[in-house]
Amino acid sequence: MIEDVVIVGAGIAGLATAVALKRVGVKALVLEKSNGLRATGAALTLFPNAWVALDSLGVSQKLTSVYSTFERIYVTNTITGEIQEIPSSGAIRAGNEPRPVHRKALLKALADELPIDSIRFSSKITAIETQEHEGSSLAVVHMEDEIIIKAKVLIGCDGVHSIVGSWLGLAEPVHSGRSAVRGMAVIPQGHGLKEEVQQFVGAGKRIGFVPLTKTDVYWFLTCASADKDAYLGGNPEAIKSEVLEKYANDLPELYQDIINHSDLSTLTWAPLMFRKPWKVAFGNLCKQNITVAGDAMHPMTPDLGQGGCSALEDAVVLGRHIGACIAQKGGLVPREMIKAVSNYAEERRWRVTWLVTGSFLSGWVQHGGPMWGLKFFRDAIFYKFVFPRIARVMHYNCGKLA
Repeated sequence: MIEDVVIVGAGIAGLATAVALKRVGVKALVLEKSNGLRATGAALTLFPNAWVALDSLGVSQKLTSVYSTFERIYVTNTITGEIQEIPSSGAIRAGNEPRPVHRKALLKALADELPIDSIRFSSKITAIETQEHEGSSLAVVHMEDEIIIKAKVLIGCDGVHSIVGSWLGLAEPVHSGRSAVRGMAVIPQGHGLKEEVQQFVGAGKRIGFVPLTKTDVYWFLTCASADKDAYLGGNPEAIKSEVLEKYANDLPELYQDIINHSDLSTLTWAPLMFRKPWKVAFGNLCKQNITVAGDAMHPMTPDLGQGGCSALEDAVVLGRHIGACIAQKGGLVPREMIKAVSNYAEERRWRVTWLVTGSFLSGWVQHGGPMWGLKFFRDAIFYKFVFPRIARVMHYNCGKLA
């Protein structure tokens, strides 16, 4: 079979890209290896740039009507007890304020915009090649069940260890030296927290708590991890015990109670991986009619909260370039898609390189580590003066879809 566009992966990037293409008149086939929508990570915070993208995709109202904004972020030093507020990074237009959302709610909001037959689950790719077809190039995707699908455009949205990214020759992600624990607490009687973010930093750790609803609280921990394989990914009870005994023992009782109320099915412990910025800046982000988006292009640490946000940007920018080409040529012409894909990759290249760099440096500073000078810089200078400037990356307009 020959499809106009095939998207590998039904995560945030894959579903958002399919919605963007639908907005410009292209139906995409989304191939997902899992048997349903994956919601690993429990929740995420969407910043102003993400809401601009969701406005373009036509789904923002589904989420803004459910989730509340937060205006303040407080950071407590667990060693000194000092509390400071992270200054706002600038005026935010009403409707685009930061909001934490359930990851599954975001995925469902995007998936509901697509025709029911757009997503094919339990579809695992084994190989990719190209072949000439009527003076142009087609991407040929080989499936585990021996089905062969040919695509006029192939977009890899298949995560950190992307098979499409590997085919393009992109460098493998590297370990950041830290791991992350993520979870969601459910407190039926209500948690009573204000709509604000609380973070606690200490020697080599950072823990944060973000209310999602009146009963749900998203929490995360980042900590030093020299070995990327040294984590408790498949044992939620062990994860909770490790966090409470080793990392949360100096937190106020309220926050220890939140961790105790964690829904064990949401707990994950995994290494934080990223692609070196220069490997993104000078890497092969596309080849002919094949490209990548989301973590497949620019895996980054979560320290600016831009992983999901930048994936939504990718979707709109790619949809914008393909839509412009279709409008100019009167349809999806395979040989013209090479230019559209190339223009998309070049527009995203330096934007995402900066996001990867800023996220890594932000995490490295906030983590503190054993160096007293770095901890002094974090507590006295970084949060007050440097972070607000870095956070300006959240005020970005990826454009509108035709």
